[in-house]
Amino acid sequence: MPTNNNSYPEYIFKIPDYDSVASKEDCYFDSESAQLAIDFFAEHLVFIEGEKAGQAFILEEWQKAIIGNLVGWKRPDGTRRYREALILVPRKNGKTPLVAGIVNLIAYTDGEAGAQIYSSAGEREQAALTFRHASGMIVRNSELSKRAKIYKTFKSIEYYEGDVVYKALSADADTKHGLNAHLVINDELHIHKDRDLIDTLQTATGSRKQPLIISISTAGWNKDSICYEKYDYACKVRDGIIKDKSFLPVIYEIKESDYDNWDKEEVWKKCNPNLGVSIQLDYLKEQCQKAKDTPAYLNTFLRLHLNKWTQQETLWLDMAKVEKCCMLEPSKDKTLSWYGGLDMSSSQDLTAFSLVAVDSDGYFHNHCFPFIPKDCALLKERQDKVPYTLWNKDGYVYYTEGNIIDHAYIRDFIINLRDKEGWNIKEIAIDTYNAQQIAVELQGAGFEVVPYGQGIKSINSPAKKFEQLILSEKIKFGNNPLYKWSCSLVEVKMDENENVKPVKGKAKKRKRIDPVLSTLMALGRLISNDIEDGKKAQSIYSYGTFDLYDD
Repeated sequence: MPTNNNSYPEYIFKIPDYDSVASKEDCYFDSESAQLAIDFFAEHLVFIEGEKAGQAFILEEWQKAIIGNLVGWKRPDGTRRYREALILVPRKNGKTPLVAGIVNLIAYTDGEAGAQIYSSAGEREQAALTFRHASGMIVRNSELSKRAKIYKTFKSIEYYEGDVVYKALSADADTKHGLNAHLVINDELHIHKDRDLIDTLQTATGSRKQPLIISISTAGWNKDSICYEKYDYACKVRDGIIKDKSFLPVIYEIKESDYDNWDKEEVWKKCNPNLGVSIQLDYLKEQCQKAKDTPAYLNTFLRLHLNKWTQQETLWLDMAKVEKCCMLEPSKDKTLSWYGGLDMSSSQDLTAFSLVAVDSDGYFHNHCFPFIPKDCALLKERQDKVPYTLWNKDGYVYYTEGNIIDHAYIRDFIINLRDKEGWNIKEIAIDTYNAQQIAVELQGAGFEVVPYGQGIKSINSPAKKFEQLILSEKIKFGNNPLYKWSCSLVEVKMDENENVKPVKGKAKKRKRIDPVLSTLMALGRLISNDIEDGKKAQSIYSYGTFDLYDD
């Protein structure tokens, strides 16, 4: 059994807050094997993109720590100590090239007969990335190329005339059963929508002598996910709460003690081990400033660049900017091209109709008309703790008769805006929920009615435009306290691709964000018609007679 008299290379201690020596139990460290693996990267692999494209893949110290620990530590029988690892590192720190290099390292040097290697991803495009880097490294090295055959169509590589096989899989692949995995790479684990593929690949390693599963990711927001489950387990191993000598936890994240200094460079350096290599300081400065200027982006910055698990929802609008927009009186030029948005509520809640237009100077104008059943006003006033009765007297909210919202009243109100007051209403976007009948009636009255879903695909573009207009003070709301109140209640839900959707938030059921949603729908139709550029673009929706639309 190789020994090194407890003289360990310095790099193995560079895993954040984790001591592989203290948790080794009966395992030993083989410095020669670790160094050969580190040298394999420098001598045989190159970067395939970016500023270092074509240059030798010389591992950074933090990467040496990962490779050295994974390969150097052995069990008494000489097999690998570590059977699973989580590498949680912020975006742009070179995770994918590293694991692509590991794919080639294991394939060429492990000596495992008939080894099957798989990389998994939640989406097809992501699944292709590890393959692209692994195959790109091979084609740029003549010696490696002689011993491998690449199948681009199938995202697979055969090594040693097929004795070792690597294949990239996505969560939507037809079948993943019957696999016998020696190495598994789970790429961007937080993107996986469910655990099916992860569990299948985990169980596929059961018959191998020294299997290895490596999950890489940035932090996410869904704490009910397989990614958070792995993260939680890794933290407990790292902190010594769970004793598991076979699990390597590599977690670069902002510490709780640094939360107040999230905008400081010294904190960024702790979280981003490849700072100055694959991610630049100027880029982080730009992203930090964006987080300061745009409240909804703060969670994204913390999650993607400081690896902090965040909530999916966060308060959205800068109310100081909203206040300024409320001090700007919107145009009452009825000849402008006005686009309407109607957000119908359930029977007793707030309903809102908005009109949005843009003038020749690039200013946007918003008129919002909220409605509430008269007989419910006092009850809603107590529940919501806002003065609906006073707002009604001052003309900021309209009563419909009875104790449920009167669709006929709202229909006639909109018709009167056009026929009696002369508003040039080009289109009306209507949420499909609770609105089928009024949509048909408005269409029958000669309006061009556009069914408009409020899913993230539909609402993302107008939501981002709305935020931009508020921050630049280019939208005029007028002094409507109800509308201002609604703006203060909106939270935003962001998906992994940074698409946003305004939401009420789970914790406070009585949030009334309908006025804002009606504005977004109207703004969405204005954007779709490209009014800003003085020409009408083809609609992103197909519509004629009213039909349900749901994204």
